[in-house]
Amino acid sequence: MELISIRQVSLDYGISRRMLCYYEEIGLIKSSRINDSAYRLYDEDAIKRLQQIIILRKLQIPMKQIKNILNNPTAVTVIEIFKQNIDELDEQITALSTVKSILTRFVDELQEKADIHLKLDLLNDKTMFAIVGTLPFSENKIKENISMNELNKASEVLSKIHNPRVIYLPPMTMATIYLPGDSVEEALRVINDFAKQNNLFKAKPDLRLFISEHAHGHECGNEVLVSIPDDFDVPVPLVKKKFHGGQYAAHILGENEGFSTYKELRAWINNGGKFQYDHSSRREPSTGEMSPDFEEVINYYNQQIPSINQIDVLMPVIPM
Repeated sequence: MELISIRQVSLDYGISRRMLCYYEEIGLIKSSRINDSAYRLYDEDAIKRLQQIIILRKLQIPMKQIKNILNNPTAVTVIEIFKQNIDELDEQITALSTVKSILTRFVDELQEKADIHLKLDLLNDKTMFAIVGTLPFSENKIKENISMNELNKASEVLSKIHNPRVIYLPPMTMATIYLPGDSVEEALRVINDFAKQNNLFKAKPDLRLFISEHAHGHECGNEVLVSIPDDFDVPVPLVKKKFHGGQYAAHILGENEGFSTYKELRAWINNGGKFQYDHSSRREPSTGEMSPDFEEVINYYNQQIPSINQIDVLMPVIPM
Protein backbone atom coordinates (compact mmCIF):
# COMPACT_ATOMS: atom_id res chain seq x y z
CA MET A 1 0.00 0.00 0.00
CA GLU A 2 1.38 3.40 -0.94
CA LEU A 3 1.72 6.18 1.58
CA ILE A 4 -1.31 8.47 1.80
CA SER A 5 -1.06 12.20 2.50
CA ILE A 6 -2.68 13.72 5.56
CA ARG A 7 -4.85 15.84 3.26
CA GLN A 8 -6.24 12.73 1.52
CA VAL A 9 -6.78 10.88 4.80
CA SER A 10 -8.60 13.93 6.14
CA LEU A 11 -10.91 13.97 3.11
CA ASP A 12 -11.45 10.19 3.02
CA TYR A 13 -12.35 9.83 6.70
CA GLY A 14 -13.86 13.22 7.49
CA ILE A 15 -11.30 14.04 10.18
CA SER A 16 -9.61 17.40 10.37
CA ARG A 17 -5.85 17.61 9.97
CA ARG A 18 -5.67 19.15 13.43
CA MET A 19 -7.38 16.07 14.90
CA LEU A 20 -5.04 13.72 13.02
CA CYS A 21 -2.07 15.64 14.40
CA TYR A 22 -3.61 15.38 17.86
CA TYR A 23 -3.96 11.60 17.52
CA GLU A 24 -0.29 11.45 16.63
CA GLU A 25 0.65 13.80 19.46
CA ILE A 26 -0.92 11.49 22.07
CA GLY A 27 0.64 8.41 20.48
CA LEU A 28 -2.39 6.76 18.88
CA ILE A 29 -1.10 6.78 15.29
CA LYS A 30 2.23 7.33 13.58
CA SER A 31 3.07 9.11 10.34
CA SER A 32 6.05 9.08 8.02
CA ARG A 33 7.90 11.87 6.26
CA ILE A 34 9.95 11.51 3.10
CA ASN A 35 13.18 13.49 2.69
CA ASP A 36 12.37 15.69 5.71
CA SER A 37 9.13 16.81 4.07
CA ALA A 38 6.84 19.08 6.07
CA TYR A 39 3.87 16.87 5.23
CA ARG A 40 2.72 13.78 7.09
CA LEU A 41 2.15 10.51 5.22
CA TYR A 42 0.31 7.45 6.52
CA ASP A 43 0.94 3.77 5.78
CA GLU A 44 -1.44 0.80 5.93
CA ASP A 45 -0.88 0.18 9.65
CA ALA A 46 -1.68 3.80 10.48
CA ILE A 47 -4.87 3.67 8.41
CA LYS A 48 -6.01 0.48 10.15
CA ARG A 49 -5.33 2.06 13.52
CA LEU A 50 -7.27 5.18 12.46
CA GLN A 51 -10.24 3.03 11.41
CA GLN A 52 -10.23 1.43 14.86
CA ILE A 53 -10.18 4.86 16.50
CA ILE A 54 -13.09 6.06 14.36
CA ILE A 55 -15.26 3.05 15.29
CA LEU A 56 -14.45 3.42 19.00
CA ARG A 57 -15.23 7.15 18.90
CA LYS A 58 -18.55 6.43 17.21
CA LEU A 59 -19.23 4.05 20.10
CA GLN A 60 -18.68 7.08 22.41
CA ILE A 61 -15.51 5.66 23.96
CA PRO A 62 -13.44 8.53 25.47
CA MET A 63 -9.98 9.19 24.05
CA LYS A 64 -8.19 8.16 27.25
CA GLN A 65 -9.89 4.78 27.16
CA ILE A 66 -9.20 4.38 23.43
CA LYS A 67 -5.52 4.96 24.12
CA ASN A 68 -5.65 2.32 26.85
CA ILE A 69 -7.38 -0.18 24.55
CA LEU A 70 -4.98 0.31 21.65
CA ASN A 71 -1.88 0.26 23.83
CA ASN A 72 -3.07 -2.77 25.85
CA PRO A 73 -5.21 -4.77 23.39
CA THR A 74 -6.07 -7.64 25.75
CA ALA A 75 -9.56 -9.04 26.07
CA VAL A 76 -9.61 -8.26 29.78
CA THR A 77 -8.81 -4.58 29.19
CA VAL A 78 -11.36 -4.19 26.40
CA ILE A 79 -14.13 -5.99 28.30
CA GLU A 80 -13.55 -3.93 31.44
CA ILE A 81 -13.68 -0.64 29.52
CA PHE A 82 -16.74 -1.65 27.50
CA LYS A 83 -18.60 -2.76 30.64
CA GLN A 84 -17.82 0.56 32.28
CA ASN A 85 -19.26 2.44 29.30
CA ILE A 86 -22.30 0.16 29.17
CA ASP A 87 -23.05 0.99 32.82
CA GLU A 88 -22.77 4.71 32.07
CA LEU A 89 -25.00 4.36 29.01
CA ASP A 90 -27.61 2.47 31.04
CA GLU A 91 -27.75 5.38 33.48
CA GLN A 92 -28.12 7.88 30.62
CA ILE A 93 -30.78 5.78 28.90
CA THR A 94 -32.80 5.50 32.11
CA ALA A 95 -32.52 9.24 32.72
CA LEU A 96 -33.52 10.11 29.14
CA SER A 97 -36.37 7.63 29.23
CA THR A 98 -37.68 9.28 32.40
CA VAL A 99 -37.44 12.75 30.88
CA LYS A 100 -39.21 11.52 27.72
CA SER A 101 -41.99 9.97 29.79
CA ILE A 102 -42.47 13.17 31.78
CA LEU A 103 -42.62 15.27 28.60
CA THR A 104 -45.13 12.83 27.09
CA ARG A 105 -47.33 13.10 30.15
CA PHE A 106 -47.15 16.88 30.06
CA VAL A 107 -48.18 16.84 26.39
CA ASP A 108 -51.17 14.65 27.31
CA GLU A 109 -52.09 17.01 30.15
CA LEU A 110 -51.86 20.06 27.89
CA GLN A 111 -53.93 18.43 25.17
CA GLU A 112 -56.65 17.52 27.67
CA LYS A 113 -56.74 21.11 28.88
CA ALA A 114 -56.32 22.76 25.50
CA ASP A 115 -59.57 24.71 25.84
CA ILE A 116 -58.94 25.68 29.45
CA HIS A 117 -56.98 28.75 30.55
CA LEU A 118 -53.71 27.30 31.81
CA LYS A 119 -52.14 28.82 34.88
CA LEU A 120 -48.40 29.22 35.32
CA ASP A 121 -48.49 26.79 38.26
CA LEU A 122 -48.85 23.85 35.86
CA LEU A 123 -45.33 22.80 36.80
CA ASN A 124 -45.71 23.29 40.54
CA ASP A 125 -44.44 20.66 42.91
CA LYS A 126 -47.86 19.06 43.41
CA THR A 127 -48.50 18.62 39.69
CA MET A 128 -44.95 17.48 39.04
CA PHE A 129 -44.99 14.86 41.79
CA ALA A 130 -48.38 13.60 40.67
CA ILE A 131 -47.16 13.02 37.13
CA VAL A 132 -43.73 11.69 38.02
CA GLY A 133 -45.22 9.35 40.61
CA THR A 134 -47.18 7.53 37.91
CA LEU A 135 -44.19 6.95 35.67
CA PRO A 136 -42.59 3.52 35.54
CA PHE A 137 -38.87 3.16 34.86
CA SER A 138 -39.21 1.70 31.40
CA GLU A 139 -36.85 -1.03 30.36
CA ASN A 140 -34.86 0.02 27.30
CA LYS A 141 -33.65 -2.60 24.90
CA ILE A 142 -31.19 -2.03 22.10
CA LYS A 143 -31.61 -4.38 19.17
CA GLU A 144 -28.76 -6.65 18.27
CA ASN A 145 -26.88 -6.94 15.00
CA ILE A 146 -26.55 -3.19 14.51
CA SER A 147 -25.02 -2.41 11.13
CA MET A 148 -22.22 0.04 10.44
CA ASN A 149 -24.73 2.25 8.65
CA GLU A 150 -26.90 2.38 11.76
CA LEU A 151 -23.84 3.12 13.89
CA ASN A 152 -22.96 6.01 11.58
CA LYS A 153 -26.49 7.41 11.86
CA ALA A 154 -26.42 7.11 15.64
CA SER A 155 -23.02 8.78 15.75
CA GLU A 156 -24.31 11.69 13.65
CA VAL A 157 -27.18 12.24 16.07
CA LEU A 158 -24.93 12.08 19.13
CA SER A 159 -22.31 14.38 17.60
CA LYS A 160 -24.77 17.22 16.99
CA ILE A 161 -23.40 20.45 18.41
CA HIS A 162 -25.07 21.89 21.50
CA ASN A 163 -25.34 25.51 22.61
CA PRO A 164 -23.63 27.31 19.72
CA ARG A 165 -23.31 31.03 20.35
CA VAL A 166 -22.53 34.29 18.57
CA ILE A 167 -19.68 36.36 20.00
CA TYR A 168 -18.02 39.65 19.12
CA LEU A 169 -14.26 39.76 18.58
CA PRO A 170 -12.78 43.25 18.97
CA PRO A 171 -10.16 44.68 16.57
CA MET A 172 -6.69 43.43 17.48
CA THR A 173 -3.09 43.80 16.44
CA MET A 174 -1.58 40.36 15.87
CA ALA A 175 1.85 38.78 15.71
CA THR A 176 1.58 35.85 13.30
CA ILE A 177 3.59 33.09 11.71
CA TYR A 178 2.58 30.92 8.78
CA LEU A 179 4.33 27.60 8.17
CA PRO A 180 3.55 25.28 5.26
CA GLY A 181 3.02 21.62 6.06
CA ASP A 182 1.29 19.89 8.93
CA SER A 183 3.37 20.98 11.91
CA VAL A 184 1.07 23.37 13.74
CA GLU A 185 3.13 22.41 16.80
CA GLU A 186 6.17 24.20 15.35
CA ALA A 187 4.18 27.37 14.67
CA LEU A 188 2.80 27.24 18.22
CA ARG A 189 6.32 26.79 19.57
CA VAL A 190 7.52 29.91 17.74
CA ILE A 191 4.61 31.97 19.10
CA ASN A 192 5.07 30.60 22.63
CA ASP A 193 8.78 31.47 22.55
CA PHE A 194 7.98 34.97 21.30
CA ALA A 195 5.39 35.47 24.06
CA LYS A 196 7.77 34.32 26.81
CA GLN A 197 10.86 36.16 25.56
CA ASN A 198 8.94 39.43 25.29
CA ASN A 199 7.02 39.00 28.53
CA LEU A 200 3.84 39.25 26.50
CA PHE A 201 1.72 37.71 29.25
CA LYS A 202 2.44 40.80 31.36
CA ALA A 203 2.37 43.35 28.54
CA LYS A 204 -0.91 41.98 27.20
CA PRO A 205 -2.83 40.23 30.01
CA ASP A 206 -5.92 39.98 27.76
CA LEU A 207 -3.98 38.31 24.94
CA ARG A 208 -5.72 35.77 22.72
CA LEU A 209 -4.34 32.98 20.55
CA PHE A 210 -5.80 31.83 17.22
CA ILE A 211 -5.00 29.00 14.80
CA SER A 212 -5.94 29.16 11.13
CA GLU A 213 -5.52 26.45 8.50
CA HIS A 214 -4.86 27.58 4.93
CA ALA A 215 -4.83 25.74 1.63
CA HIS A 216 -3.10 27.07 -1.50
CA GLY A 217 -3.73 24.59 -4.29
CA HIS A 218 -1.96 21.42 -3.18
CA GLU A 219 -0.06 23.21 -0.41
CA CYS A 220 -1.51 23.43 3.07
CA GLY A 221 -0.19 25.15 6.12
CA ASN A 222 -1.02 26.58 9.51
CA GLU A 223 -1.01 30.15 10.73
CA VAL A 224 -0.82 30.89 14.46
CA LEU A 225 -1.71 34.39 15.66
CA VAL A 226 -1.39 36.03 19.07
CA SER A 227 -2.76 39.45 20.02
CA ILE A 228 -0.14 42.06 21.00
CA PRO A 229 -0.07 45.74 22.06
CA ASP A 230 -0.39 48.04 19.04
CA ASP A 231 3.13 49.46 19.46
CA PHE A 232 4.83 46.07 19.94
CA ASP A 233 7.78 45.22 17.67
CA VAL A 234 7.54 41.91 15.85
CA PRO A 235 10.81 40.21 14.82
CA VAL A 236 11.28 38.07 11.70
CA PRO A 237 9.97 35.47 10.90
CA LEU A 238 6.82 36.81 12.58
CA VAL A 239 4.55 39.23 10.73
CA LYS A 240 2.47 42.03 12.21
CA LYS A 241 -1.17 42.10 11.09
CA LYS A 242 -4.41 43.91 11.85
CA PHE A 243 -7.55 41.97 12.67
CA HIS A 244 -10.68 44.09 12.21
CA GLY A 245 -12.92 42.01 14.46
CA GLY A 246 -16.62 41.33 14.01
CA GLN A 247 -19.33 38.82 14.91
CA TYR A 248 -18.55 35.11 14.90
CA ALA A 249 -20.54 31.95 15.46
CA ALA A 250 -18.65 29.86 18.01
CA HIS A 251 -18.67 26.32 19.34
CA ILE A 252 -16.25 24.25 21.37
CA LEU A 253 -14.16 21.75 19.39
CA GLY A 254 -14.41 18.52 21.38
CA GLU A 255 -11.98 15.64 21.35
CA ASN A 256 -14.30 13.51 19.21
CA GLU A 257 -14.89 16.10 16.50
CA GLY A 258 -13.48 15.91 13.03
CA PHE A 259 -15.19 17.99 10.38
CA SER A 260 -18.47 17.56 12.30
CA THR A 261 -18.14 20.73 14.38
CA TYR A 262 -17.45 22.83 11.29
CA LYS A 263 -20.27 21.16 9.35
CA GLU A 264 -22.82 21.42 12.16
CA LEU A 265 -21.90 25.02 12.99
CA ARG A 266 -22.30 26.02 9.33
CA ALA A 267 -25.69 24.24 9.28
CA TRP A 268 -26.72 26.09 12.46
CA ILE A 269 -25.84 29.40 10.78
CA ASN A 270 -27.71 28.52 7.58
CA ASN A 271 -30.83 27.18 9.31
CA GLY A 272 -31.07 29.52 12.30
CA GLY A 273 -32.80 32.38 10.50
CA LYS A 274 -30.98 35.09 12.46
CA PHE A 275 -27.50 35.12 10.93
CA GLN A 276 -25.83 34.24 7.67
CA TYR A 277 -22.28 33.28 6.86
CA ASP A 278 -20.18 36.35 6.04
CA HIS A 279 -18.64 35.34 2.71
CA SER A 280 -17.14 38.81 2.29
CA SER A 281 -14.62 37.99 5.03
CA ARG A 282 -12.90 35.25 3.00
CA ARG A 283 -9.27 36.30 2.74
CA GLU A 284 -5.91 34.61 2.33
CA PRO A 285 -2.78 35.13 4.47
CA SER A 286 -1.11 37.15 1.71
CA THR A 287 -3.67 39.94 2.17
CA GLY A 288 -2.61 40.53 5.76
CA GLU A 289 -5.92 39.36 7.18
CA MET A 290 -7.07 36.34 9.15
CA SER A 291 -8.76 33.45 7.37
CA PRO A 292 -12.56 33.46 7.82
CA ASP A 293 -12.84 30.13 9.68
CA PHE A 294 -10.34 29.68 12.46
CA GLU A 295 -9.92 28.37 15.99
CA GLU A 296 -9.23 30.11 19.28
CA VAL A 297 -7.26 28.52 22.09
CA ILE A 298 -9.38 29.16 25.17
CA ASN A 299 -7.68 30.74 28.18
CA TYR A 300 -4.26 30.85 26.51
CA TYR A 301 -2.98 33.21 29.22
CA ASN A 302 -3.19 30.45 31.82
CA GLN A 303 -2.87 27.46 29.53
CA GLN A 304 0.00 28.19 27.12
CA ILE A 305 -0.01 24.53 26.01
CA PRO A 306 -3.15 24.18 23.86
CA SER A 307 -5.43 21.23 24.46
CA ILE A 308 -7.84 19.81 21.90
CA ASN A 309 -10.60 20.18 24.52
CA GLN A 310 -10.04 23.91 24.95
CA ILE A 311 -10.46 25.21 21.43
CA ASP A 312 -13.36 27.16 19.91
CA VAL A 313 -14.30 26.94 16.22
CA LEU A 314 -15.16 30.42 14.90
CA MET A 315 -17.04 31.39 11.73
CA PRO A 316 -17.82 34.98 10.63
CA VAL A 317 -21.51 35.92 10.54
CA ILE A 318 -23.68 38.93 9.82
CA PRO A 319 -27.36 39.49 10.73
CA MET A 320 -29.93 38.32 8.19
